[in-house]
Amino acid sequence: MDLAEDKIEELKEKANQIRISIIEMLVEAGSGHTAGPLDMADIFTVLFFHTMHHKPKRPDWPERDRFVLSNGHICPLLYATMAHSGYFPISELKTLRKFGTRLQGHPHRDFLPMLETSSGPLGSGLSQAVGMALSDKIDHGLTSSRRIYVMLSDGENECGQTWEAAMLGGKEKLHNLTAVVDRNNIQIDGYTEDVMPLESLSEKWKAWNWHVIEVDGHNMEEIADAFEAAKGIFGKPTVIIAHTIAGKGVKEFERDYRWHGKPPNREEANMALKELRTLGGKIRSEHE
Repeated sequence: MDLAEDKIEELKEKANQIRISIIEMLVEAGSGHTAGPLDMADIFTVLFFHTMHHKPKRPDWPERDRFVLSNGHICPLLYATMAHSGYFPISELKTLRKFGTRLQGHPHRDFLPMLETSSGPLGSGLSQAVGMALSDKIDHGLTSSRRIYVMLSDGENECGQTWEAAMLGGKEKLHNLTAVVDRNNIQIDGYTEDVMPLESLSEKWKAWNWHVIEVDGHNMEEIADAFEAAKGIFGKPTVIIAHTIAGKGVKEFERDYRWHGKPPNREEANMALKELRTLGGKIRSEHE
């Protein structure tokens, strides 16, 4: 599926707006994660603004696709994407992590009912998504058009529960399940290949009977094509390994694992916002 050039530029501009919101949220909160939210913005933008069937004004729409965020620490991105999609006002984003907010430090369904799940402990999200996909398959078989999407960090591929869920998903041939692994190569203590080597990651997933697609996690067309290709796979679930740049969009943050779990201070945020707004101006001028 070829995305029209104007659609690609529209998605790029939306992803940049979401990155700006992420920085504004984090500096206001004074806590939270920076690298992962920035690097997954392109994936979330394609999913929420192009691929996924959902209705922000009717979050309980029965025919909606289901979205599970396993790596709950990147929730600033989820909240920003939901707000820009119309689930709640963008102005609410600056309440992140504040007392009484709906936007908790990890997604919490009791506070924000339009979430499909609460998340936090790494490794649990794939199990939740496998359960959803399995129940939908039992209820509707091959006739259901609903898809279950789950986002994973690469670091949580070090968790045994992830592989137990992957084995079950492969065994049950959950064609309606698409997982995305953020392969940014960092975690809070350093680089994944130093902490606990994951390669060959694609071969591990293939061993559990998953269809594997590898993409540039910042190429809108590749991302959209991968989501579309997954819909045509039967007899097994699909995992998209998205090769991303940690902290994408802010040169000072990129590829530096120290930005995994810390927010920018006011000076760093101003620098980041200037860079992102300049980029946004270039995207708009190219679009026009």
